[in-house]
Amino acid sequence: AARPEDDQRPPPMIRVLVVGEIRLYREGLAQALADEPAIDVVGTAVGGSDALAQIAQLEPELVLVDLMQGGLELVRVLRQRESGPSVLAVSVRDSEEEVLACAEAGVAGYVTRDASFEDLITAVMSIARGEAVASPRITAALLRRVADLAAQRQAEALPAPLTAREREVMQLLDRGLTNKQLEAALHIELPTVKNHVHHILDKLQVRGRSEAVA
Repeated sequence: AARPEDDQRPPPMIRVLVVGEIRLYREGLAQALADEPAIDVVGTAVGGSDALAQIAQLEPELVLVDLMQGGLELVRVLRQRESGPSVLAVSVRDSEEEVLACAEAGVAGYVTRDASFEDLITAVMSIARGEAVASPRITAALLRRVADLAAQRQAEALPAPLTAREREVMQLLDRGLTNKQLEAALHIELPTVKNHVHHILDKLQVRGRSEAVA
């Protein structure tokens, strides 16, 4: 059974590293976040190699990256790691293009340039709960992007189109002609017939004539 004092325990703190090139900005942001009971600001970093070194040493759960100061490349590097921290992009322009770029780089959430400090805290706590952070408009754009990528992958998975000559060969294969009969019907050399058949099987991703006809 739960003990009464269990309900009075503070929520677990999320370890945060603030990354930004401008010292006044990152230290001011770190100080403001440190006043929040559920946030443990473990340090700050300028960016690049400094940020990677601080992450390795301090092991934060969340990294705040200032996108206005060129932090997108750092986001990509962090998300390539199997067990890296989550990333919250701040100072993001409220445009589909920039937010989609952040999403594709691997951020867990973002805060726009005109957002309030309360918005930032809400984003941090949402990520701490394992929730993605995005506005309804951007969510719709992300869904459209996912649909576009799915359609692109489906198109790429389709067999390469047959040439006019290969379609002609296929029609004769459908009638059951052998290679020698194809040679006579098309008035081409036998090696050329074999090349056409090989290319057809390769494009259709099948192992034999019967599968190609089917």
